[in-house]
Parts: sequence; C-alpha cells; structure tokens
Amino acid sequence: MATYFSLKYLHIFTVVISISLFVLRYWWQYRGSVMSGKRWVRIVPHVNDTLLLISGFALVMVTHFYPFTPQGTWLTEKLFGVIIYIALGFIALGKRPRSQQVRWFAFLLGLVVLYIIIKLATTKIPILG
Repeated sequence: MATYFSLKYLHIFTVVISISLFVLRYWWQYRGSVMSGKRWVRIVPHVNDTLLLISGFALVMVTHFYPFTPQGTWLTEKLFGVIIYIALGFIALGKRPRSQQVRWFAFLLGLVVLYIIIKLATTKIPILG
C-alpha cells in the first residue's frame, strides 16, 4: 500500500509541475519573454513529463486498471485526453509560426482537456460511456 501512495503522490506532484510549466511557458511565449528560450525551460518539462508517464505506468501496474478493458474505460478516455492535450500543447507552444489567436485557442482547449483528465482521474467514471 505504501508503494501505491508513493506512486500516486509522485504522479500528482508531476501533474502539478506539468500544468504549472504549461501555463508559465505559454505566458512567457505570449509576452515574448527571453525566459521561453532558456535551456532549462526546454529540458525540465521533458524530464518532468517522463517522470509523469513512468509514474502513471507504474500506477497501472500496481492498481491493475488497464486501458481498453471494461474496468479501465475511464483510463482509456484519460489516455486519449492526454494525447489530445499533447497535440494542443504542440500547437500552443510549438515553434511553427501560428497566429496568436490559434495559440490562445489551443492553450484554452488544453486547459479544458486537462480539467477533463483530472475529473476522469479523480472520479474514475467514464464520460463517454
């Protein structure tokens, strides 16, 4: 049980860091801050998100909630939400030239998807069925 709680709190901690960095990086990019070009800003989110992915995978192994199973329907939806969030993050924060309106819309949609992911994780009740 101690392993479960350790993994759970590591996962939650990395989620908080990931969301904070997403918002902060968007803000820096929006304002044209030199902070968005710093080396650590390009490295730390990837390290954190790797820990987030590993802790999530470990939680799947410990809890035996598997995506694409009847018991893991909520987890399947969460997984698809994470994929959509990553795509929106690429649009909002990516290097490709995009209008500020497109980036803003992707950022807002990313926050909505994050809310849905957190709701799925906390309730374990699927939205789609």
